[in-house]
Amino acid sequence: MTPDAKAAAVATTMWARDQASQQLGFELLEVTAGRARLALTIEQRHCNGFGVLHGGLLATLADSAFAFACNSANALTLASGFDIDILKSCEAGERIEAEARCTHQGGRSGLYDVQVRRGEELIAVFRGRSQRLKGRFVAPELED
Repeated sequence: MTPDAKAAAVATTMWARDQASQQLGFELLEVTAGRARLALTIEQRHCNGFGVLHGGLLATLADSAFAFACNSANALTLASGFDIDILKSCEAGERIEAEARCTHQGGRSGLYDVQVRRGEELIAVFRGRSQRLKGRFVAPELED
C-alpha cells in the first residue's frame, strides 16, 4: 500500500469516529501522506456575539486538519500543543479551508503547519506539535 493510499484509509477510519468535526459541519476534502485539507462553510451558528466566526471554531478547524495530517501514517498521534495567529475575521456564508502539512517528523515528535484560507486570502496560521504513541495505530488492520 502506498503512503497516500494508507493516509486515505486512515482518514476514512478517523472520520467515521470524529463526531466533533462532523457535528461542527467540517468537510474532509483530502488526506495524503503528511497532509490534509478540511473545509467549513460558516453558518450563523458558528458566529460569536460580534457576528463573526468564533475564534475557537477557527482553531478547531485547523486542529482537525492537523490531526488528520499527523495521523496519516497510521501511528496514533496526539497534539502536545499548538499556537494560532488569526489574521482576519470571517462571516456567515463564507467558505474557508484549512490545509495542514508536515514540517518535521522526527521519531515520535512532529511539527505541522496549517494555513486557513478564504479563497486565496490567508485567514489564520496554526502551528501544531504532535506526539506519536508508541505501538498504537489508528487502524490496526492496515499494519503488516
